[in-house]
Amino acid sequence: MAETIELKAWGRARSGKGGARATRREGRIPGTLYGDKKEPENIAVDYRAISQQLHTGHFQSTIFTLDVEGKKTRVIPRGVQLDPIRDFPIHVDFMRVGKDALVNVDVPVRFLNEAASPGLKRGGVLNVVRHEIPVRCPADAIPDHFDVDLTGLEIGDSVHISAIALPEGVRPTITERDFTVATIVGRSAEEPVPGAAAAEAAAVPAEGAAAAPAEGAAAEKEKPKEEKKK
Repeated sequence: MAETIELKAWGRARSGKGGARATRREGRIPGTLYGDKKEPENIAVDYRAISQQLHTGHFQSTIFTLDVEGKKTRVIPRGVQLDPIRDFPIHVDFMRVGKDALVNVDVPVRFLNEAASPGLKRGGVLNVVRHEIPVRCPADAIPDHFDVDLTGLEIGDSVHISAIALPEGVRPTITERDFTVATIVGRSAEEPVPGAAAAEAAAVPAEGAAAAPAEGAAAEKEKPKEEKKK
C-alpha cells in the first residue's frame, strides 16, 4: 500500500499570474489546497520535491502529508499543470483527505510470467489495452499496482477486469461492463507472405506484355495476306 510522504509547503498571499510568476522565481510551484468542506488555500511547494515525486510515475495516486508552515494535512494530488513547451510543473492542486475518505485513482498494472504464456512463446504479442485501471478505494488502502498472470494464455485469449483479484474495498470505477485489460494477439490473417505480393505483381504485367505482342504480330501477319488477295 502507498506510504505517506511529507511535503513542505508555504502559504501564498498573492494570487493571479503575477503572484504565480513571483512564486516560481523563488524556486517554488504555486498550487491550491481544497476539499474536506473547508475553504481553498493558495499554497506554494518546493519545485525539486514535486519534480522528484513526478518521476516516480504514481504521484497522483499517492497520499502525502502536506506541512503548510507547521500545519499538517493529509492530501492527494488532483491535478498537475505542465509547461507546454518545456514540460516542467508550473501548478499543482492538492485535495484534503479526511478520515475514512474514498478517492478515485489510476492504479498501474504489472504483467507477470510472460515466459509461461504458450501464445507469447509461439510469436504472439502482448497487446496492453489498459496500463492503468481506474478504481475507487479508501485513501489509506491505495494499491501500489495490480498483477496480471499471463501463465497459460494462448493467442486470442483476453484478460478482463473480472480476472484480477482486487483488494477488499477496492472497486473499478467502470462498472457497466467487464472491460478488457490486455489480449494476446498473433499475426493478422491478412498479412501477406514475404515476397508473395512482389511475385504476384510481377506476374500480371508479364502476362499482359506477352499477350499484346502476340496479338500485334498476328495482325501484322494477316494484313499482308489481305493486301495480296486484293
